[in-house]
Amino acid sequence: MHTNIGILDFCYENSLITVVANRNFAEMKLAGLNVGPFDEGNEYQVHYWIAKELQATGTVHLREEEVLDGSKLYKVQWKEGIQIPGMISELPQEFYPKLRRLLTFAEAEAVQPEKIQEYHKVKALAKDITNSRLKKIIALSAASTQSDQILKKLTTEERIIYEQLGKIISTWKNQILQKQEKQ
Repeated sequence: MHTNIGILDFCYENSLITVVANRNFAEMKLAGLNVGPFDEGNEYQVHYWIAKELQATGTVHLREEEVLDGSKLYKVQWKEGIQIPGMISELPQEFYPKLRRLLTFAEAEAVQPEKIQEYHKVKALAKDITNSRLKKIIALSAASTQSDQILKKLTTEERIIYEQLGKIISTWKNQILQKQEKQ
């Protein structure tokens, strides 16, 4: 798979998410797209990049399910930590794009003294989750076969590294285990 995180991030930016209108908003044309009209309190599906702009103006807010925060991150870390060896938990939808945005937001907020500790906590949780999952993905990649049930729990980002590691490990094993040719 020849995909990278930048392409996946681009796809996330252009994915549809659910927002809730904070106020009435007339229809407008934006980059060839019609946005709105919105009625206060109702939910709408818009592209993530549009939602960010509308949120910045106070027109909408993201539905709670669309946002990753410190408490949700802690639950992910706890769930990952209680898995039996060789098992990996299923992550929330679009986990890594949301994680990157949470880290960016928390870092930007860390200019306020009361937010610095929160940023360090979020960053530590993120590192713990990614390190834990990476160790499991390495072990899964080294194994000869995996069940579809386990592989379904990998995100797209994780599947990329799983497949790349699998190829590297397989090539290495073949080179180590092949017979030495007579010269």
